[in-house]
Amino acid sequence: MAFDDGVLDLLVIGGGTAGIVGARTAARLGARTVLVERSRTGGDCLWTGCVPSKTILSVARASAVERELTGSGTDFSAVRARIAATIAAIQPDDSAESLRDAGVTVLSGTARFTAPGEAEVDGRRGRFRQTLIATGSAPTVPGIPGLDDARTVTSETVRDLEELPRRLVVVGGGPIGCELGQAFARLGAQVVLVARSGILPKEDRDAAALVHESLVSDGVRVVENAGADRVDAHEDGSSTVHTSDGQAFAADVVLVAAGRTARTEGLGLDAVGVRTDDSGHVVVDARMRTSRPTVWAAGDVTPYPEFTHLAGVHGSTAASNAVLGLRRSVSGTVPRVTYTSPELAAVGVTEASGKGRTTSTIRHGDTDRAVTEQHPDGMTRIVVDRRGRILGGTVVGPRAGESLAELTLAVEQRLSTRDLAGVTRPYPTYNDALWNAAIAHAGSALDSPVAGAAVQALLRLNRWRVRRSTR
Repeated sequence: MAFDDGVLDLLVIGGGTAGIVGARTAARLGARTVLVERSRTGGDCLWTGCVPSKTILSVARASAVERELTGSGTDFSAVRARIAATIAAIQPDDSAESLRDAGVTVLSGTARFTAPGEAEVDGRRGRFRQTLIATGSAPTVPGIPGLDDARTVTSETVRDLEELPRRLVVVGGGPIGCELGQAFARLGAQVVLVARSGILPKEDRDAAALVHESLVSDGVRVVENAGADRVDAHEDGSSTVHTSDGQAFAADVVLVAAGRTARTEGLGLDAVGVRTDDSGHVVVDARMRTSRPTVWAAGDVTPYPEFTHLAGVHGSTAASNAVLGLRRSVSGTVPRVTYTSPELAAVGVTEASGKGRTTSTIRHGDTDRAVTEQHPDGMTRIVVDRRGRILGGTVVGPRAGESLAELTLAVEQRLSTRDLAGVTRPYPTYNDALWNAAIAHAGSALDSPVAGAAVQALLRLNRWRVRRSTR
């Protein structure tokens, strides 16, 4: 099927996670689907995001152990080779060939809207009934004076480093900055992390403090509440990063991890009447529909959190709504994980700031599996409403992302702490902490005068029954 051959059911612009899942969904439903990608299918997650960064984290963990045992340094070419091998293993699932096998026509080029229901791909014009914008986002490079003259990398280009920098300054204290900062410290670099606020500002402060302690123990110098104000580049290729609190740090490389910007430039959104917000994201409703009824959007290009797992769900939702005329809405329960060591995983409400909300916290020093693994410094905290329903929570520890799955289900299904407490689970696991947090909260109901009186009444009644039965 050619782009200019008849009217398409769905035109998908962007071959990252949202676009791939959306295109596959539409094709599976029998829709005539074309996906346009200007570079390579797989998107940021495969080529520059999740897959490379988590590979670096994995290598860094092993490297830290090796350096502690032998004192040997890290061969960064081996890190690059490991990243390439990992991408090569995963890439076939996201390839243009796999999409074509699924019934999607894949075009290489740059798409631009020319009028409602019409688009152009490198000079070829075509018509569509519905379209899905899935162009993603790119790292934001802030306008810090002198930054352009320094040797800098972002999450997209850090894997292109040919050797491990001796001194690395990370600008940004969010998940990407913390993950990569810790990884490079474990690989052997001298790392300074500069955060304009506290690190991981969206997370529970006790949980962020545990990550802070781990970063410091791995050798990262964490500078909080002080932004990067100026960068001086030097003739030898090094630079000096000056912070707002008067400090200065030498760097061979500056890693910029200061957020991301939606990719909408050149799409021709005005031609189809698609509205964007003040930050440039495509505005969508709960069904992923834009201000133009036949135009949909999913993934990082929208104002929703920039997570691969969310992009996939939203891409599928948008595509099925578009080609079948459904009115499916996306779930508001969005789990997130910062893949530091320890991991910090959270979902839903993470602070008991509302009326009637309480928390139940289990420190992992009281969790047997954490003690046996010598990782007792983590925590599990849930937030509960006055009816005992679980609203959200935070887990800090090894594989916290896996423990978060059960908590996410509990939030999505509006389960209570009694529901979780009544489930039999294997022992010992890190998830014992979540179970015990639920048990502790459910058991606290016995502390009320009414509940206490009821329990005592039942106790006396049962004693009377036992005495009668044994006469």
